[in-house]
Amino acid sequence: MVLSFNAETLNGLCSKDQLELLDAIDRLRLQGVDHYISLPQIIVCGDQSSGKSSVLEAISGVPFPVKSNLCTCFPTELVLRRAPETGVTVSIIPDDPPKTPTQDGRHNFHKELEGFEGFPDLVEKAKEAMGITASGKAFSKDRLRVEISGPDRPHLTIIDMPGLIHSETKSQSLADVKLVRKVVKGYMKQPRSIILAVVSAKNDFANQVVLNFAREVDKRGSRTMGVITKPDTLVEGSGSEALYISLARNNQVNFDLGWHVLKNLDSETQKGSSLLSHRNTEEALFFSKSSWNELPSSMLGINELRKKLSNVLLRQIALELPSLIREINLKLDESREELEELGEPRRTHDEQRLKLLQISEEFQSLVERSINGTYNGAFFEDAETPQGYQERIRAVIQNMNKQFADELMKHGHRREISSDNNKPSTNPEFVTRDKFLDHVEIMMQKTRGRELPGISSPMVIADLFQQQSSPWEQIAQDHVKKVWDAVGEFLELVVTYVADTSIGDALIDKIAQPALNRLLLSAKAKTNKLLDSHRRLHPITYNQAYAETIHSPCRPSRDEISEIVRNFFGLNSIEKTSVYLYDKYYNFSDLVDRLAKRTEPTIERRAASEALDRMLAYYNIAVKRFIDIIATEVIEQKILMPLSDILSPVAVFKMSPELVELIAGESQESRKKREELTKKIDVLRKGLKTCQHFMNAKLRGEPLSPLDEAQTTADLDHNDEVTQFMSANGFETDDE
Repeated sequence: MVLSFNAETLNGLCSKDQLELLDAIDRLRLQGVDHYISLPQIIVCGDQSSGKSSVLEAISGVPFPVKSNLCTCFPTELVLRRAPETGVTVSIIPDDPPKTPTQDGRHNFHKELEGFEGFPDLVEKAKEAMGITASGKAFSKDRLRVEISGPDRPHLTIIDMPGLIHSETKSQSLADVKLVRKVVKGYMKQPRSIILAVVSAKNDFANQVVLNFAREVDKRGSRTMGVITKPDTLVEGSGSEALYISLARNNQVNFDLGWHVLKNLDSETQKGSSLLSHRNTEEALFFSKSSWNELPSSMLGINELRKKLSNVLLRQIALELPSLIREINLKLDESREELEELGEPRRTHDEQRLKLLQISEEFQSLVERSINGTYNGAFFEDAETPQGYQERIRAVIQNMNKQFADELMKHGHRREISSDNNKPSTNPEFVTRDKFLDHVEIMMQKTRGRELPGISSPMVIADLFQQQSSPWEQIAQDHVKKVWDAVGEFLELVVTYVADTSIGDALIDKIAQPALNRLLLSAKAKTNKLLDSHRRLHPITYNQAYAETIHSPCRPSRDEISEIVRNFFGLNSIEKTSVYLYDKYYNFSDLVDRLAKRTEPTIERRAASEALDRMLAYYNIAVKRFIDIIATEVIEQKILMPLSDILSPVAVFKMSPELVELIAGESQESRKKREELTKKIDVLRKGLKTCQHFMNAKLRGEPLSPLDEAQTTADLDHNDEVTQFMSANGFETDDE
C-alpha cells in the first residue's frame, strides 16, 4: 500500500498565526521533556471496530491500514513536524526505558524512509521487535513512534490507542484484555491529554467501554470530546438514531467539549489514499440529506472537527503552560538533589584516591574524638537520642564494661553458699556450706595423691576454682561480642556521615567489615588466652587480701560470745543460773556454752573446709582481676585502639589501584544514573527556558533578559495569564 500525506487537511488544525504556540510545545518534545512530564496531546481512544483509526486518518490526512490491524496492537504515536526535507522515521519507545537493557532490540529499532511506500513493512518489523507474533503475545505496551516531517507540515502529536476489548476470544486472551485496558487507561489518565472518545453508532453506546473509562479518569468531562462514527449504519428515523442524536446533543453523556459526528469511509469496500480527497464530499452529502442535519453544522464533519480541535488543543496548551513551568521546576529540584547525592564524578585513579584520603582524614578524626570522649562537632547529635548515644562510643563502652562487671560478680560463680535451702537455684546454684563441703570432700577423694590424711592437695583448689569460674567464658565472650556489635554500628554511622551512599557502602563492605571481623577474632583469641591463664594454670596471687582472709579467726572465743550476749540483753553478768526475762526463765550460761561449743570435725572435713576457704578467697581476688584485664587488654587494646587505623590516610595510601577504584570509582549503575540525571536536568532546563521565554514574551510583550529568564510567571494570577495570553493571540476564550 502506498501512503500519501495531504497537508491541506491540517490547515484548519494549525493555522499560521497559531503555530508559534504549537512550536513551543514541539520544542519541548524535541528537547525530550515529554519523557519526564506529560505534554498536551490528542489521544484517540475507542472500543475495537469503533472507527477510531478512521477518525485519526481523517484528522491527520494520513491513511492508516485500518483493516489489517497493523497499528492497533500497540500505541502508535504520530508526530508531525515541520522540516526542510520530507521524511518518515519509525522507532520503538519501550514501555519502561530505564529498565530496558540497552542491547534490547527495541532500543535499537530506528528506521528512516524518504516516502511512505515501505511503511507497512516497517510496522511489521516493529511488531516482531516487540515480540508480537501469531504464536506469541497479541499486544504490547511499547509505543510505535512515527515521525513525519516536511517543509509544509505543521506540528502536531496524535496518539492512536489499541481498541478496547470487551471479552476474551481465541485470538485475544484474558491477559490481552487486561493489558490493553491498562495501557489505554494509563494514557487517558495523563492530565494534559485531550481524550477523543470514539463511539460507534453500530453498537449501544452504554455498552462501550471507552465512555466508562473517560468518565472515570476525567470526572468533570473537561478534557474529553465524544466522537460518533458510522451514523450511516442507523436506520433513518429509528429510535436508535434518535437516541444517538440525543447523545450528540450532550443529553445522554455530558462532556464539556461536547460531541461531534463523523461519517468516515467504509474500510471494507474503499481503500487507498486517493479516496481521502472524496471523503469530505461524501460526508457533507450524507449530513445534508439525513436526520443529522438537525444538529448545528459545527458538530458535523471533519472540517468542523479540525477547527474545534484546533481551538481546544491550543486552549489546553495555554491553560497548561503555567503548570508546566511549575512541574518542570519541581522535577529540576528533585533531579538536582538526586545528582547531588551521587557526589562528584571520579574518573581517574588520582581523583578516586584523593577522595578516599579526604574521607579517611575526617573518619580518623571522628573516631579518635569519640574514643577519647571529646564529643564536639556536627557529627554528634543529641545524646538523648539513640543515634546520638551510639555516636559517643566511649560512653557506650564504659556502660557496657560496667554491665559486664555487674554480670560477672552476680552470675560469674557456679555455686554460692546460702543458708536458705528454699532459694531458687539457677545461676549460680545456691547451696549450704555443708553441701559445698560434701562436694569438696568428694573432689579430694577423687584427686588424692601422696599427701597424708587431713592434708588437701594443692590441685584440689585449682580444680575447685575451675569449676567455680566456669561461667566466665560465656559471659566474657558475650561481652566482647556486644562491644564489637556496638563498635560496628558506630563505624557505620561514621562512614555514613563522611561518605556518600555509594562510597560508604563500598567502604563498609570492603574495608570496615573485614577489619571488624579480624578485630573480633583477635579479641576472642585474647579472651580465651586470658581465660586459660586463670583456668589452665595453678592459682597464683600475692595479694595481701588473700592472706588476710585466710588467717582471719574462723570462730569467736567463749568470752567474746559472752560479751556479745551480755551487751545485747543489757546484763551485768552471765550466771550459770537461769534468769527471769520476758515472762520466762533463761539460762544464758547454757546459751553461751552452746554457742562456743566446738564440734570437732574429722580431719578430712577440716581439710575440705580449709580448701574451700582458700578457693573462695582466691576467687574473690581473681574475678576482680579478670574484669579489669578484659576491659584493658581485650576491649581497649584489641577493639578500640585499632579503630582509627581501619581507614587512615596511611591505609588509603597503601591500597591497590584496583581496590581504590572498586571503592571510590563510580559503578556502572551510578554512572548510568548520573548520565540520565545530567541529561534529564539539561532537558528540563532547556524546556524551562523555552516555556519561560514564550510565556514572558507573550504576556509582557517584551524580550527577556538573562536575569528575567530566571523568573517564572508564578507571581501572576493563573487565570489572568491564560486570558491575557489567549486574547493576545486571537484564541476563543469561551467553551465550544
